Amino acid sequence: MKNLTKAVIAVMKEVRGMEKNSRVGQGGHAYNGTKDQDVKEVFNEALAKHGLIMFPKDIEEHTQVDRWEESNQYGTKQKQSVFTKVKVYYTLAHESGEEVTVCGYGHGVDPQDKAAGKATTYAMKNALLYTFLTPVGKIDDTETTHSNEMPTPKPTVAKSATVPKAERVIVAEGDENFLKIVKGVSTGKATLQQALDKFNISEAVEASLKEKIQSLAEIV
Repeated sequence: MKNLTKAVIAVMKEVRGMEKNSRVGQGGHAYNGTKDQDVKEVFNEALAKHGLIMFPKDIEEHTQVDRWEESNQYGTKQKQSVFTKVKVYYTLAHESGEEVTVCGYGHGVDPQDKAAGKATTYAMKNALLYTFLTPVGKIDDTETTHSNEMPTPKPTVAKSATVPKAERVIVAEGDENFLKIVKGVSTGKATLQQALDKFNISEAVEASLKEKIQSLAEIV
């Protein structure tokens, strides 16, 4: 593994870090992310330069499909949301013939047939960043503030029991509550966690909400 190890170290030295150049959400609840395209462009050049290639070897996949009906003045339509999560195993190989297996996790949601593609794209991005221990953005509190300087949190009063999820209003992709949640989070008037505590939101719909909020942020 000597040649492979030397090549990996060379890539780590070359790809020193990635910027969080994609803004997700708005207001006080917005955060920065790293675009998949930027990750692949940087690593494509570095891997090729040092004789490395990474390709999928095996995949563990789970897909959940939610279907519902929506009615308006034009009639009733059948809608669906497809949620896919994957664990992908990749072979990281060196031109010398040495190789090792690495792994990445990803998930994606789509109303038609693109959830699997989104999930595997996300998995490849995470596998690259974690395999080469690539820093993403800055962790401001660890760079500028010592933990001893931070105040001790005050005890909080326990909240009253929340309404069981089974008794909450169910949110479906594209319905009135779904659109209200997207608008509230995008404008910074609410958080997604508040919506999850208030409504009955499935894993697939939650992923769809996150994707819709992110797409609106990128348009802005």
